Amino acid sequence: MLGIGILLGFNLLGHLLQSGFSLPLPGNVMGLLLFTLSLFLGWVKLEWVEQTSQFLLKHMMLFFAPIIVGSQVFFPLFREQWVTIGISWLGSTLMALLVTGWVAKGLNKKEHNDRAELTL
Repeated sequence: MLGIGILLGFNLLGHLLQSGFSLPLPGNVMGLLLFTLSLFLGWVKLEWVEQTSQFLLKHMMLFFAPIIVGSQVFFPLFREQWVTIGISWLGSTLMALLVTGWVAKGLNKKEHNDRAELTL
């Protein structure tokens, strides 16, 4: 019960901050960021939320079932716009791969330079 209370509390806090200050991030994302920060700072112990988190992860598919069923409403749109959707999907996937590779290459280069400085 403690774990679900903590998780719901951070979710509520995120929503309150988002609506109170009209911040551009969704409330649930803000709550997750605050929860993660609290874990890193040691304000919340992993043991307090671990059992609840494992339960939620184990049954995650149940949370996606309404979204999957609801997406059936859009099948006619998918049928009409499959070329546009496919090109967008392929383009965004390629862009994500390129940016990820570019960032990894830059980080690898920086790490290599840092190691070279240490050996001098």
